[in-house]
Amino acid sequence: MGSPSREKRRKLWESPVHRVAIKKPLYLGSCPVTQEQWQRIMGNNPSYFKGSRLPVENVSWEEVQAFLRKLNTMEKTYESGPEYRLPTEAEWEYAARAGTSTSYFFGDEASTLLEYAWFLENSGLATHPTGLKKPNPLGLYDMYGNVGEWVQDEYHISYKGAPSDGRAWESSFSSVSVPVRVRRGGGWNGNAGCCRSAERLFAAQNSRLNSLGFRVVKDVIRGR
Repeated sequence: MGSPSREKRRKLWESPVHRVAIKKPLYLGSCPVTQEQWQRIMGNNPSYFKGSRLPVENVSWEEVQAFLRKLNTMEKTYESGPEYRLPTEAEWEYAARAGTSTSYFFGDEASTLLEYAWFLENSGLATHPTGLKKPNPLGLYDMYGNVGEWVQDEYHISYKGAPSDGRAWESSFSSVSVPVRVRRGGGWNGNAGCCRSAERLFAAQNSRLNSLGFRVVKDVIRGR
């Protein structure tokens, strides 16, 4: 996890490179949550760019947590523990890398990104329906571009002291009234460097941005 010093467009807060062991099985949504899915659960559509198959955006991390609580209640997952949640930052990067250590899951050359992502070069400054570009080797669409994605973790200025077991890294800013959370994957308004597997940005957890959405994890409950 993280980017080595030789990687082009890397940021200091993507270091140090460290090894993480994710031991608990999970499912990750093949696409970001769409406006149709959000509206089915929440009964509204806060998105700036409107379209049922477009990714939902303009939702804060806090509003995403409300979505997840309601989804878990509707699915009755609390009988055995919450199943639906945001991915941790480590889980997100694991999924984006798909077993690789290069800048992108397809290598280090950004020219190939056009086949996999909607970003500043080809987005037309708008979101696009999910799942139109090629998936990564794990079958996940739009891991790069289209919308950035909230993850569970609070933002830290480096990976020093980060958990090594894949859990979310919380409570870094206990004295701050509004915690700052990590966002991943770039977006329609980001350049190719923003779409690297190791790229990490941040926003206050009450921020609403038309370039920021999310995808959902479903925990695997043993024996079910």
